[in-house]
Amino acid sequence: MPVIDADTHVDETEATWDYLSQQSPKYVPATMEPPAEEKSRSGLSASRSRFWLVEGRIQVRAIRDDIHHPARPRRELEDLEGRIADMDKMGVDIQVLFPTFFIRYVAQNPLPEAELAKSYNRWIAERCAKTNGRMRWAAVLPWLDADAAIKELEWAKANGACGIFKRGYDLNLPVSDSHFHPIYQAANDLDLPLCIHTGHPGSDWDRGFPIIASFLSVLSAGLPDKFPTLRFGFIEAGASWIPYAISQLAMRERSERHHEEVLTTELSKDLFKKNRLFVTVDPVDDIERLLEFDTASNLMIGTDYSHSDASANLTALGEVKRWEAAGKIDATVASAILETNPQNFYGL
Repeated sequence: MPVIDADTHVDETEATWDYLSQQSPKYVPATMEPPAEEKSRSGLSASRSRFWLVEGRIQVRAIRDDIHHPARPRRELEDLEGRIADMDKMGVDIQVLFPTFFIRYVAQNPLPEAELAKSYNRWIAERCAKTNGRMRWAAVLPWLDADAAIKELEWAKANGACGIFKRGYDLNLPVSDSHFHPIYQAANDLDLPLCIHTGHPGSDWDRGFPIIASFLSVLSAGLPDKFPTLRFGFIEAGASWIPYAISQLAMRERSERHHEEVLTTELSKDLFKKNRLFVTVDPVDDIERLLEFDTASNLMIGTDYSHSDASANLTALGEVKRWEAAGKIDATVASAILETNPQNFYGL
């Protein structure tokens, strides 16, 4: 069974927007760099002194070195063979690729949002199709226009996507808002999982809080019952928040039971499996504690390949084997985290 890196990234490049250049050139993001003296005067860090100009606004286009990151051509999918060589060194059979640009992108208008999503999806689909299944990708959707999102979702499924990239507060709406329900129904019918990934347009609070809120929102709104085969993933925020989230559910249930005692470990029994909830763990997580919440069939792990933020750890998958060697988990759980669970979640 293949070892799957459940969370990696690409760095978008000018080639990402080739489709857009041909179809709607006025929407193509442009790269901007302040003059050297302005960088010095404003105190911009070297890594955050380049920007995308899109829809009349700017957002950071990170500058990464090739010492602390994989080489630029591998991050930007120019050197597919080199990236696969990196995977081989890491013991990875399949990478699941997520965007970088769309972690922060704030759409103002439906048409450019749809065109940007189309361009990204066509670029990454074309690149991944050349890797014989070694690289798979999560589709970006235009959330402002549900009909356009469904149409793009159908195209993505037909062209190799294995999931949907979703932030916790797209359009400043909770993940459970009814605006998204037609898209979730289409994803349910197409057997594509919802990957709720760190990222919050317009805010630096993009890591734990939107993920926790989305987890609680999915359950409180009964989305697993509304969409009975849709799988829900909570990606790149670690999993140490699980006990807290379960405690919040327990307090809510205790209130509904008129203060009858509710045990969190009992509440979590079958919660993840029954509701098809999958979470990426981080090597700093207390894996033994997390397994107490009946999560053995629902945990995955990713390296955040391409990035260098708090979640990045190219040795993350090896940590699972170290957990096993230390007796924290057994071989069955190790295999589940590295192989079975991500395969089930992404439908690979």
